[in-house]
Amino acid sequence: MGYVIEVVPKAEKEYLKLPNSIQSRIKQNIISLEDNPRPVGSRKLRESSFYRIRTGDYRIVYSVHDDTRIVKILSIAHRREVYR
Repeated sequence: MGYVIEVVPKAEKEYLKLPNSIQSRIKQNIISLEDNPRPVGSRKLRESSFYRIRTGDYRIVYSVHDDTRIVKILSIAHRREVYR
């Protein structure tokens, strides 16, 4: 059994503001986290328990809860804005 994806309301709003072409690429990456929450190319952020994956110029910041098998999407934003 894979992981369950949860998207916080803030990340959902950020996602809906993006162009459709970018939304589809990001959606594919989010769905792939169900099977492998730490794919090749994901990075653990310094001094936190969050991870990020790249989708072009956009970043998906998320947390992994292995005990409950949940991946929580926290933020989806352009690379110049996501870490602020």
